[in-house]
Amino acid sequence: MSSCYHCGDVCETEIIHQEKSFCCHGCKTVFDILNDNDLTYYYDIERAPGISPLDQEAKFDFLDNKDIVAKLIEFDEQDTQVVSLLITSIHCSSCIWVLENLNKLNAAVKTAQVNFPEKTVRITYNSSEITLKDLAILLSRIGYEPYISLEDATEKNTTVDRSLIYKLGVAGFAFGNIMFLSFPEYFEVGEFWLDKFKYVFRWLMFLFALPVVFYSGRDYFISAYKGLRSKVLNIDVPIAIGITVLFVRSSVEIMMDWGTGFFDSMAGLVFFLLLGRFFQQKTYAFLSFERDYKSYFPIAVTRLTKQVQDKAENSVTHDRNEQDQSKVIEEQAQVYELKTKDRILIRNGELLPVDAILIKGNALIDYSFVTGEAAPVTKQSGDQLFAGGRQQAGPIEVEVLKPVEQSYLTQLWSNEIFSSKNQSPFENLTDRISRRFTISLLAIAVIATLVWVLIDISTALNVFTAVLIVACPCAIALAAPFTLGNLLRIFGRHKLYMKDSSVIERMSYIDTVVFDKTGTLTTSVKNTITYEGIALTTQEKSLLTSTLRASNHPLSRSLYELLNTHNIQTLDEYTEDVGQGITGTINNHQIKIGSYGFVSDNGAHKTAQPHTRTAVHISTDSTYKGCYLFYNDYRSGVQTVFDQIGKKARVIILSGDNDGEREHLAELLPQDATLLFNQKPEDKLQFIKSLQDSNRKVLMIGDGLNDAGALAQSDVGISISENINVFSPACDGILDAQRFKDIPTFMSLSRKGVEVIKYAFIFSIFYNLIGLGFAVTGNLAPVVAAILMPLSSISIVVFTTIATSILGKKLKTK
Repeated sequence: MSSCYHCGDVCETEIIHQEKSFCCHGCKTVFDILNDNDLTYYYDIERAPGISPLDQEAKFDFLDNKDIVAKLIEFDEQDTQVVSLLITSIHCSSCIWVLENLNKLNAAVKTAQVNFPEKTVRITYNSSEITLKDLAILLSRIGYEPYISLEDATEKNTTVDRSLIYKLGVAGFAFGNIMFLSFPEYFEVGEFWLDKFKYVFRWLMFLFALPVVFYSGRDYFISAYKGLRSKVLNIDVPIAIGITVLFVRSSVEIMMDWGTGFFDSMAGLVFFLLLGRFFQQKTYAFLSFERDYKSYFPIAVTRLTKQVQDKAENSVTHDRNEQDQSKVIEEQAQVYELKTKDRILIRNGELLPVDAILIKGNALIDYSFVTGEAAPVTKQSGDQLFAGGRQQAGPIEVEVLKPVEQSYLTQLWSNEIFSSKNQSPFENLTDRISRRFTISLLAIAVIATLVWVLIDISTALNVFTAVLIVACPCAIALAAPFTLGNLLRIFGRHKLYMKDSSVIERMSYIDTVVFDKTGTLTTSVKNTITYEGIALTTQEKSLLTSTLRASNHPLSRSLYELLNTHNIQTLDEYTEDVGQGITGTINNHQIKIGSYGFVSDNGAHKTAQPHTRTAVHISTDSTYKGCYLFYNDYRSGVQTVFDQIGKKARVIILSGDNDGEREHLAELLPQDATLLFNQKPEDKLQFIKSLQDSNRKVLMIGDGLNDAGALAQSDVGISISENINVFSPACDGILDAQRFKDIPTFMSLSRKGVEVIKYAFIFSIFYNLIGLGFAVTGNLAPVVAAILMPLSSISIVVFTTIATSILGKKLKTK
C-alpha cells in the first residue's frame, strides 16, 4: 500500500490525483487548496506534514453569537480583530509556515504568528471581510481545526512574575563589582593610588551590599521568620543568620576601619542561592496542570426556543392550539446561560455540558471520560443524562435539569481536595537535614566562643561570627535545586512534564502505584478484535462487511476496518435500530449485527449477556452465528512496567470499567497486585486517602475527569495523555502516552536524584569542616572566606549537573 502524499498515513482506499496518492477526499481537498494558492512549498519543508481535516464545520455555529466572539478576541477596533487560537495539530515547520501564510488563502487575514511551544496562532484579520467563524472553518479545511472550550470564555491572568530574575540580576551585578573592588585588599597591593582610595572602595562595597541584603535576599529572611514562627527550622534559617552576620560584621569592620569585611562572600552567597532557585524554576507554559471541566466542555450549545407566529398570519387558524401557533428556532447560547427547563439540541459527537432529561431521539452516550466505563449506554425518552457524556447516535433533544455549575460532573470540583492540596505535609530532604544542621551550627558557635572567652576575650566575638559565616549552608541549599532542576529538564525532554521540581523528590519516596485502566493502561488508538462462534461463509462475510460499511457506529467502523478486504456489495435493504444494532439484506439473505438480544429471535434471551466484554453479535437468516469480542488494546510494555514497578512498590488497578478483563489483567500483574473495578470517581479518591492513612506514599496514574479527585489526593498525580495540549485533568505531571513504558525509569531516576543530593551534602559538609577549622582557631581571613564559599558552591553545581546528566542517559530519546 502507498502512503498519503498529504498526511503520510497508509492509503486503505487509494485516491489518485495529479499523479499523487491520497488516503481520503479530505487530504485531497487540502492539497488542492494549497496548490491553487501556490502554497505547495508546504510539502517541501517536511515530508507528508499534513493533518486530514474533519468535516464538522457546523460545530462552529456558536461563533455567530457576538457575545461569545467578544470573549474570545483580544482586540476589536476599526474592523480589525485579533484572536489567539489553540491548534493542537501543529507539529512541524510546515505547519508553522502554512499558518503564517494564511493571508495567501484569504486576503482578509493581515498577519498570523505561531507560538510553537504553546501550539497557538495569533491572527489579525479584517472583521468586515471575514468573520471569526469563517476563519475557524478556513483553518479546519486545511487540517488545523482550532480547539475552543469553555475555558476560553473565562478571563485569564497572564501576568508573569519576573521578580526572581530582577533579584538575581541585582545580586549578580553587585557580586561582580564587589569582587572587583576587593582584589587589591586580597593580595595587599601596595600601590599608592589604590592605598589612597581603599576607603572609597570599601564604602562602595557597602553601598553595593545594601540592595543585595534588603532586596535580593529578603525572601530568605521572610521564609526564616515564617519558619521560626511555625516552630520549624527550615534551610532558610541558617542562611538568614549567615547573611545577617556577614553584613553586620562587614559593616562594623568598614565603619571601624578594621578591614574590608566579607561583602564579596555575602553577595556571592545570595547570587548562587538565587541562581539555584532560578535553575529550579523550570515551567512549561504551554501546559496547564490545573485544568478542570472547563477545558473539556464546549463554550456554547444549540438552544431550542419557541417563537409565537404573527397574529395576522394565524387569524385564519385561530382555533389551532397554542403549540401549533409557535415555531421552534435554534440559537447559539453560552453554556453558562443555560437554565433549568431550557431545551437544547445535542448533535452526533457533541458533548452534553449539563445534567438533563432526554426528550426526543435515541441516545447512545459514551461516559468513558467521566466514569471510565468503555461501553456506551443506551437511553430512552424520559431517562436522565449526565454532563460529560458524548452522544454517538444522531441528534437528540434534552431538557436541562441543572445549570452547568450544579451538574454531577462539576461537583467533582467541589471536593476540598481541589481548593487546597489536602495531602499529608511533605518535609523535603533539605529541610530535614537543615534542622539538625542549624542546631549543630549554633552549638559549635557557642562552644567555640566560650572556649575563646577563657583564652582571649577579644578573639571570642570574631570566632563566633566567623563560625556562622563559614558554616552558612550555601552548598547544602544549592544541592537540591540544581539536582532536581536538572532532572526536571531531563524529564521534560523525554515527554514527562512536571509541575515543579519538588514533585520529583516526592516521587522518590513512592511505595504504592495506582493505575486507572481505560485510557491509561489501554490506548484509544485501536482495539484487539477476536471472533467466537460458527465460521462465516464467504457470502456471509461479504454481507457482513457490506452492512457494516453503511453504519457510523464506532464499533461498526472498527470492525469494518478489520474486514473491508471482503467483497463489497450494494444492499437491497438497510435499517438501524439506534443503540441495538443494524440489519442488512442482499438477495433475500438477511444479517443482523448488534447486541445479543437484538440478533436473537428468542424473546426469552432479550436481556442475555453471554459476555461481560464489549461484543458485537451476528445472526444470518435468523440463525445465531457468534460474536466479535472487542478487547482494550494495552499499551506497549505494560507487563514490563508492572514487573519493574512491582520490585519496588505495590501495584493497584482502580477502574471505572466492568471486570470483564480481570483474568487478562491478572496475568499481566504481579501476584500481590490489587484489582478493583466499577469504581466511581469519589470511590477512587477515598481509596487513595485510605492508603495515605496507612502511611503509604501513593503515585496515581490516570487520564480523565473520573481520575481528577484521585490525582489531586495522591502524593504524586500523573496524567497520561495522547495529546498533551488538548486535555488533562489537574495533576502534578503530564506524561506523553508514547513514553508510558518509561514510568519505572522515571521513578528510578527520581530515587537516584535524591541520592545525588545526599552525596552533595557530604561534599558540602567536607567544605564546612575545613572552613570551621579556620573559624574556630580565629584564622578566618577575608581571602579564605572569599575562596571557600564560592568554591563550595561551584563544586556542588558542577557535581550535581554532571551526575544528573549521566543518570538522564538511561532515558532513550524518541
